[in-house]
Amino acid sequence: MSKPPAEYAGIPLPEVRVTTNRFLNAETTEKVLNGLEGVENIRQINITGKSLPSKINSGPNKGLDNKHSERRTIKVGDKEVELTYLVGSFYIELGVDNEEMLEKAAGEIEAICAAHIEHGYSLQIGRYSKYRPSLRDYRGV
Repeated sequence: MSKPPAEYAGIPLPEVRVTTNRFLNAETTEKVLNGLEGVENIRQINITGKSLPSKINSGPNKGLDNKHSERRTIKVGDKEVELTYLVGSFYIELGVDNEEMLEKAAGEIEAICAAHIEHGYSLQIGRYSKYRPSLRDYRGV
């Protein structure tokens, strides 16, 4: 098993969870992610929502290409990212050293969300993702 990077060292870094009241379309997701690009101390961003698979999984059209209008490539910064979700939540891990840095980053994230998410959202600070191996990881399942 590999060790985590030295700057992480198994310390549970804070996360900001932004949960939207409605699923976001690709354009809004792109605007939010591009806005978050400018926020200091963001270590990583994970998104979750309703999956948009490349092939239809069930029904009479099973196996055919899924031609959903929101499944497309978006541009985040200088990278092209294939969007495979209707986004409902953002989990934003912050690499901060103190409460002041945390409050500043959370304020910037809230301002970005308020500017781009028109149907409302909730913002919470805590730890929502796993940061160390659990018993299940050791069982090899």
